[in-house]
Amino acid sequence: MANVEIIPVPTRILTDKDNILDVMDKYVKDKIGPNDVVSVAESVVAITQGRIVRPEEIQPCFLARVLCRFIHQDGSLASPYGMQALMNVEGMWRVFFAFIVGMLAMAVGKRGVFYQLGGEQTALIDDVTGTMPPFDKHIVYGPANPQNVVNEIKERLGCHGVVIADVNDLKRSRIVGVTEGTDGAVVAHLLIDNPFGNASQKTPIVIIKNFTKYNG
Repeated sequence: MANVEIIPVPTRILTDKDNILDVMDKYVKDKIGPNDVVSVAESVVAITQGRIVRPEEIQPCFLARVLCRFIHQDGSLASPYGMQALMNVEGMWRVFFAFIVGMLAMAVGKRGVFYQLGGEQTALIDDVTGTMPPFDKHIVYGPANPQNVVNEIKERLGCHGVVIADVNDLKRSRIVGVTEGTDGAVVAHLLIDNPFGNASQKTPIVIIKNFTKYNG
């Protein structure tokens, strides 16, 4: 039985001028087979979609400046700019409601409610320094229509499956989009050690060779 192999794929710096499908053609297509799964970093998909904004283009409101103080300092919403960016896309009152309910839930020992109620972008926004240069000076939103993106990539490449993943060095591995027939939980487990590496390594794509042979 073939062994599963995890292969980071180096690329040049990708920008909002790139098309993610063309990127896959250039860097991945000749490296994969029908049993493989391709994983791409969610921040890179978002960057190629132009879902970036510089902090100086954001004017944090009073509420954003207050709420951000209650977020753990390692979180992307711990700055007034990150919190305001979230409010700009999910709505100020939705975020405020999610915050209040989340605080009440924490008081009885239930964590993560704020991220469940605050909207899709609550867990996806990367504040400055949260992604690769030169976009480490930007706030990066989560990708738009991730399900459509993975479906289009799979059709272009002809591989077994495609995922968009949000992975970091803190052992957090989250699947943002996944094609039908691919077990996202298994992929998340295989990516837990962050084979994407850090930003300077420029490996925003990872191929999981022989994924269909993996039995955990």
